[in-house]
Amino acid sequence: METRVLRFVGRIFASVSVGILFPVAMLGQAAPAARGTSNNTSNDTSSRWDVFVGYSYLAPKGTVQVPQPNGTTAPFSYDAVNVGGLFSGAYYFNRFVGFQAEYGVHEWGAQNPNGSNVGTRGNDDGFQTIGGGLILRFPDGNITPFVHGLVAAARVNGPEFEPNRWGPDLTAGGGLDYDTPWLNHRLAIRLFQADYEYMHADWGPMIFGGRANIDSARLSAGIVIHVGSIAPPPPITLACSASPETIFPGDPVTLTASTGGLDPKDHVIYSWSGTGVTGNDANPKIDTSALTPGEYTVTGSVKEGKPGQEGLKPWQTATCTAGITVKQFEPPTISCSASPSTINPGDTATVTAVGMSPQNRPLTYSYSTSSGTISGTGTSATFNSAGASPGNVTINCNVSDDKGQTASASTSVSIAAPPPPPPAPSPEQKRLEARLALHSVFFPTDRPRPDHPEGGLVESQQGTLTTLAADFKNYLTYKPDARLTLTGHTDVRGSVEYNQALSDRRVNRVKDFLVDQGVPASSIDTRAVGKEQELTADQVKALVQENPDLTDAEKAKVLHNLAVIVLAQNRRVDISLSTTGQQSVQLYPFNAADAMTLISEKPPVPGKKAPAKKGK
Repeated sequence: METRVLRFVGRIFASVSVGILFPVAMLGQAAPAARGTSNNTSNDTSSRWDVFVGYSYLAPKGTVQVPQPNGTTAPFSYDAVNVGGLFSGAYYFNRFVGFQAEYGVHEWGAQNPNGSNVGTRGNDDGFQTIGGGLILRFPDGNITPFVHGLVAAARVNGPEFEPNRWGPDLTAGGGLDYDTPWLNHRLAIRLFQADYEYMHADWGPMIFGGRANIDSARLSAGIVIHVGSIAPPPPITLACSASPETIFPGDPVTLTASTGGLDPKDHVIYSWSGTGVTGNDANPKIDTSALTPGEYTVTGSVKEGKPGQEGLKPWQTATCTAGITVKQFEPPTISCSASPSTINPGDTATVTAVGMSPQNRPLTYSYSTSSGTISGTGTSATFNSAGASPGNVTINCNVSDDKGQTASASTSVSIAAPPPPPPAPSPEQKRLEARLALHSVFFPTDRPRPDHPEGGLVESQQGTLTTLAADFKNYLTYKPDARLTLTGHTDVRGSVEYNQALSDRRVNRVKDFLVDQGVPASSIDTRAVGKEQELTADQVKALVQENPDLTDAEKAKVLHNLAVIVLAQNRRVDISLSTTGQQSVQLYPFNAADAMTLISEKPPVPGKKAPAKKGK
């Protein structure tokens, strides 16, 4: 008996030694992999392989049908207590489900409590089981409960049962592992593993041979070595934002949730909390109309997973917050101005208002005035001074927003007093204005010459200018600001450039003559137009017919040579008076002693009468 016990103990020792040393050797070669200790188990890293080596206690109990010499069988009660080793390896397809292979050896049969084996078998028996099946684990931090179900083969060993044969075996149970953080979660302690094991064993043809149906309770404990790792799904993320972050009551706000790490195959649920927030998607709505000024926080959450699988695959969650600041409404501001700020009675001015709302509310403008009238409802209005008295007029500019808040500003327009009426002209002034009958001054052909700019004025025209100078100087005593404007002309002959210079010499000659007669040069303006403003033949004909100095016979004779007269009529300097706008009379001096000199188409020859021929 002692030899048999030693043999059984040796088998257990060898089996346990191999079961421990082989996984430890694998651990030394495996790359380290952290499992993590996050409270969120959905983010823990789980092992790919679990290798268990442990001490096991087996309590088989059953009935053996023993064959009898007469060909019948008799039941025999089987009750034993065995200890030994249990070894298993599990490969996990994911964090929860795996396949497990197990080998159990219980070679040492313990003696019954009464110290006797009378009526029992098994205190010297041994049991071996080899099988495999599914294992389910439920990692939660450092604690991992598990359950498994195995289909195996079992054999009962013992000198009385030789030859023995393998029979079917079914095992179901579970246990609890505790991960040890001091080895980087590579080693776990199996606090317990409790199984129910059913064995069907056949043996013979010894006297005790037969068929045994054995129910067994098995209790084991030991160590678990983790090899490899199963990376958890990436954690989901959620970020919230509010745009804009600072608003006024009633302003729109856009809330946006940005997620990361979501699995498109899983179900996603959004939820939100916060004052005025509604919606169950990534873009909830928020009603800010009822919000009072202050700080507000919106909290969002997202949950991902498969409905109905919360226990098998925990849902992942993420949360976020966004802040909104609601500001107190501020009233609008306004400024206004008037242009021009000074006007004459009956004139108008433009009033411009510039309003601004700190929260960009829509604005409405209105205006009022203390005198006159104002019209306009936008940023610009028109002030009309009709009916207003001279002096300052106050104009009020008003603005209001859609929240009923208002602001006002004012500007002013000065209405000038009407100028006093001009004094009535004195009798002498009236006499001078009546006498100051202006006459155009005429020149001979091509006079004055460039080399003699002081020439060209015949005696009759000098007399006209002498009378004009005397009257105009007297007139200046009543109208100091009066001015004479001299406009020079030429006939159509000659180039544009030549005639322009000729008309310039003519106005300068008239000006110099008047200055010599005592007229201030500052009271004379000159303008040379060359041949650009010619009198037409019809205009000259009308002037001849209106000339009171000619008889009808003389008019007919003059008009007989109309072409020559048209040329002579355009060789002149016209004179106008600034104060009255009076223009010089363009009547030609046909009755003057030197009229033929003026009419001749050719330049005059000194000491001779020039024939009526072409001139300029």
